[in-house]
Parts: sequence; C-alpha cells; structure tokens
Amino acid sequence: MSYERDYAPVPPPVPAWRQRLGLYWKLVRGDRPIGWLLLLWPTWWGLWLAAEGVPPAWTLVVFTLGVWLTRSAGCVINDYADRWLDPQVERTRDRPLATGQVRGREALLVFAVLMLVAFALVATMNRLTLMLSVVGVVLAASYPYLKRYTYLPQVYLGLAFGWGIPMAFAAIRGEIPAIAWVLYAANILWATAYDTWYAMVDRDDDLRAGAKSTAILFGDMDLIAQAVLYASFFLALWLVGRQATLGQAYWIGLGVAALLVAYEFVIARHRDRDGCFRAFLHNHWVGATVFAGIAIALYLAKHPITP
Repeated sequence: MSYERDYAPVPPPVPAWRQRLGLYWKLVRGDRPIGWLLLLWPTWWGLWLAAEGVPPAWTLVVFTLGVWLTRSAGCVINDYADRWLDPQVERTRDRPLATGQVRGREALLVFAVLMLVAFALVATMNRLTLMLSVVGVVLAASYPYLKRYTYLPQVYLGLAFGWGIPMAFAAIRGEIPAIAWVLYAANILWATAYDTWYAMVDRDDDLRAGAKSTAILFGDMDLIAQAVLYASFFLALWLVGRQATLGQAYWIGLGVAALLVAYEFVIARHRDRDGCFRAFLHNHWVGATVFAGIAIALYLAKHPITP
C-alpha cells in the first residue's frame, strides 16, 4: 500500500539581522505613519507660509526628512521613558521595549543615531535654524517624562510637534515673525485636542497605572474641553489667514476642516476606545485640508484665474 503526502515547503529562516531591523522598524513606528503625518502638516504649513508659496527644494527635503527622523526618535525615547507603563496598557503592551525584545541601551543608541542624522541635515541651514533645532531636541527628549508629573503632556506634545513652524520661518526668512508664533499656537491647540482623543483611548489604563493626561484632567467635561480647544485652534488659524491675507481657497479649506472636526465628535461621542482612536486618526485629514487651503490660496495669489 502506498501513501501520498503533500509536504508544504518550509520557509527559509529569517536572518537575525533582519529580525532586529524589523524590531527597530516597529520601535520607530515605521508601520504607523499617522504620527509622522501629524508632524508633517504643521511643518508644511510653516514652510509654505514662510516662502509665500512652494519653498526651496533643499529646504523642503531637509524639513520633510527631518520630520520623519525626529518623529521616529521621539517614538523611541517615548517608549524608553514609558517602559514601566506600556506593559500595563492594552494598546502598548506589545511594543518592543515593553516586551523586552529591545533593550534600553539599544533604544538609546537608535535614538542617538536618528537625532544625529537629523542634526546633520539641519546643519545645512542657517545659524538661527540650527540654534532652534537644539530646542527641538530638548522638547522631543523631555516630552515623554511629563505624564509622570503633570496632567498636560498633550500641551507639551504640541510644543514639540509644532517646533518645525518657527524653524521653517527661520530657515527661509532668517527671522521668526509674529505670524509664525500665531501659527505655532494654533498647532499647540490642535495637538492638545487630537492627543486628548488619543489619551481618552488609554484613560482607564492610565488611571490604574498612575499616569496623567488631559483626558484624566478633563474627566466628564472632556467633550466640552475638546470643543473649546478646536474652536480656539480655528480662531488662531483665522488670525493667520487674516494676517497673511490668504484668499478664498484658504477659507474654504478651514470650513472643510471644521466639518471634519465636527465628524470627530460624532464618532467619539460615546467615548469608547475605538471611536476615540478613529477621531485621533481622523486629524490627518484636518491637517491635510488646512495645508491644501494654504497652498492653493498662495498659488492663486501668484497665478490668479482670469476670465
């Protein structure tokens, strides 16, 4: 009697170096671009406004790559600081540092390499931009520790995530005018709001672990506080548009962005984890819409449509 067997091919073993790179890619959130995009849009707002149109090519390259590098470095140092907290939080317990797959010293080395590459890029800019980059490093490195001592780490995130705005004006104009600081304030308000959605996802876990956030601070008033933050964000953007004399396309962009924000309140109205996380992710479209309004308004200012 004969028997036939089907043998599935055995996949070749994954090299150790590739496994390690995979862990590092996960550590820097390479598989989750949302954080990079939320950092990119305000930086591009600043670049386009500072240049009054499309910025110089190399400046655009430096800041775009710098956004990815600093965001990745920020994720690494955040996980290093939170390695005591992440194993206790459902959403983060599988991160490489939380599971022990990546050691603390490795993480610090990855952080240092990313920041050195970012610094090498910004070193090609002028002196003011280089000096401001040092402040950016301090903001990125210190942010993760705030949740131990204050209920406002989301505000500090806004300070760190928006620092590309004054740097953009410094790189292109050699100075930081008042409009740059108003735009920076708008980003702080926006980042505080969208990161509060994110904090609402982890609120129960954070309470048990003893961490702090605006979601815990606001408590049952969270949706009202969110409405105030977003309204203040749009007020600041209105001031920017008026100061820069941006055209109709910008105001249309703000209107669409406001509708997108209103939708966030619809999907997060029950405060459930999934709804709050979707509201957080949705802010990518808010940032993209504001950028589109700025870019189109500036283009039309230089290339008016004539009948």
